[in-house]
Amino acid sequence: MGFARNLVTEDKFLGGQLVLMQPRDGYRAGVDPVFLAASIAAHEGESVLDLGCGAGAAALCLGARVPGLRLVGVERQPEYADLACKNAYDNDIDMDVVEADLADLPAAVKDESFDHVIMNPPYHLRDRSTESNDAGRAAALFEDTPLAVWIDTATRRLKHRGYLTIIQKAERVPEILGGMDERLGSILVKPLLPREGRAAVLVLVQARKGGRGAFRLAAPLILHDGAEHVGDSESYRREVSAILRDGAALPLW
Repeated sequence: MGFARNLVTEDKFLGGQLVLMQPRDGYRAGVDPVFLAASIAAHEGESVLDLGCGAGAAALCLGARVPGLRLVGVERQPEYADLACKNAYDNDIDMDVVEADLADLPAAVKDESFDHVIMNPPYHLRDRSTESNDAGRAAALFEDTPLAVWIDTATRRLKHRGYLTIIQKAERVPEILGGMDERLGSILVKPLLPREGRAAVLVLVQARKGGRGAFRLAAPLILHDGAEHVGDSESYRREVSAILRDGAALPLW
């Protein structure tokens, strides 16, 4: 059984190109899955697996920008998997949603290889943070499955020369790189900075299965103009606003 209708809100993404139902009090997608989706250089006819898809924000933002993709989402929380199915249907985007734990994928997913695997894993370690009282929000934000398992699962599901792309807290880059073995190469890290002169809070990390290119640290994406937030006006830089409001792509390099 999914969320009752009075327990969800309808939220606009990509300037209203996409309208997603999200739990009123549970985990609610923000800009992070939008940046993740924008960074995927997918083409019509390719396949994309979204591990831990939640209500479907990342995969559906990608599907809204690039038509004709095969989208598959894996989500272990039944209520969120149900929302992802409804959101795909309501936005007329073809997406298969599988209710499963990524550490124990069903045969239907294990038997398929994908051009892209994308993921927005929980950011926080349980022993370093104060946990949410909402079970769904806690499951989305606080790590149960180690990052190394996420990365191994994603790597196994990639086609040769396919791409793995992750958005995660900058402080966890060492764990991400440590979880990548010889199957992955051509690793690129793109920092996302709140403002010029500030430290990165988030990063996008991309690797290619069978890639042999050198490690690259890309120029950062700076999200806001000015040294600090002033008033209630939106301060996103023009290129960032184009990603969030118009569905523009985010080149990683």
